[in-house]
Amino acid sequence: MYTVLLIEDELALGMIVKDSLEVRGFTVLYAADGVAGLAMFLQEHPDIVVADVMMPHMDGFSLTQQIRQTDLDVPILFLTARSQTADVVRGFELGGNDYLKKPFSLDELVVRINALLRRTIGSRSRVAESDWVYIGRYQFEAHKQKLSLDGQDVLLSHREAELLRHLYEQRNHVLERNAVLMALWGDDSLFNGRSLDVFITKLRRHLRDDPTVQIVNVRGIGYKLIV
Repeated sequence: MYTVLLIEDELALGMIVKDSLEVRGFTVLYAADGVAGLAMFLQEHPDIVVADVMMPHMDGFSLTQQIRQTDLDVPILFLTARSQTADVVRGFELGGNDYLKKPFSLDELVVRINALLRRTIGSRSRVAESDWVYIGRYQFEAHKQKLSLDGQDVLLSHREAELLRHLYEQRNHVLERNAVLMALWGDDSLFNGRSLDVFITKLRRHLRDDPTVQIVNVRGIGYKLIV
């Protein structure tokens, strides 16, 4: 039985979602604002966090930043009325794993929660990798979300580090676009595809000081990290 931490300031909606998830077999912890939600997260260590973005005291983005300081793995799903590309990209950069636009279907929420839990379990069950690897002249520490070159460190966002890890695992081979969208976003919609393009552009900037390292487009298929 999985434990869901639900953080939603609309009490009526929160109770509806809580009851619906409990009927489906989840244990649900409920908090009405970001500060209370963070305290509950640190105390209870839930399997997944479902959080509204616009909340009093601490919004969902700030909450995610705080959570990622202590836990890089727990999946975080945003409930949001904000669907601007910049807002969604920012949520992913801070460490969110998925988002669901209000109003939403409870069935879709359950599907997305289960998909995130499956991906997290699969990730945790893999054989542990080295603490750091070389990508050309760069030293990459995925767990610390850090890329280093000649003593200079760049802190990556959670999503940048996840994407670079996937590229590195398939280095010198094609990483299929649909596969990475499903692995990191949970679906391969056009909107998420655009978000992926944004993160690829960011990684290219981070890696531009070593000309032996390139991320190239493989038209119609995906990307290749050439080292």
